[in-house]
Amino acid sequence: MNRVNYQKELDLILDELRTEKTVPRLLLHSCCAPCSSYVLEYLSDYFEIMVFFFNPNIAPEAEYRHREEELQRLISEMRPAHPISFLRGEYEPRRFYETVRGLEEIPEGGERCFACYRLRMEEAARLAAEGGYDYFTTTLSISPLKRADKINEIGRELEGIYKVKHLPSDFKKRGGYQRSIVLSREHHLYRQDFCGCVFSRAERERQKQEACAAETT
Repeated sequence: MNRVNYQKELDLILDELRTEKTVPRLLLHSCCAPCSSYVLEYLSDYFEIMVFFFNPNIAPEAEYRHREEELQRLISEMRPAHPISFLRGEYEPRRFYETVRGLEEIPEGGERCFACYRLRMEEAARLAAEGGYDYFTTTLSISPLKRADKINEIGRELEGIYKVKHLPSDFKKRGGYQRSIVLSREHHLYRQDFCGCVFSRAERERQKQEACAAETT
């Protein structure tokens, strides 16, 4: 099977922007500060960015607020080539549970996660269209645990629906994920050990228990 190289697709767009010397407006959905660190460092050379924090999957609310605050702090500490702004989404966990109803028992990385990607990306696409942005995208593809093909597939579909261009990405490429770890340390960012939802947290706790049990046998 031929795999799409989303990094090369992004390269072509960035090369064109560099040649044209234009600075488009990008609405960037962000899942958290650590994942955003490299993406903002990278894309702020080419775009004026609005960072949109909308993650109704995150629980409990204290965790949500902590991640939101860390993202705002990161933005305040950066010195980008072009402006980076922050847009707070509503905390609406009910929307997440309605979206994944019937998928609760699906393992991490499956259809439940894909539905969650779409929930967050669709809100970003809708706002990008309403706000007259040139592009929208998400930081989600920087995670080694998230499938860039599904993220970009959803992005292309939403582009057709909302008539705003989706910026292709696989931000984990070219050492993006490793760079995010370095930047997280430099900015002393809180790095969570689970995606955010109650299902991912339960999975993480199960893994910890299994690891502890293995160490004692």
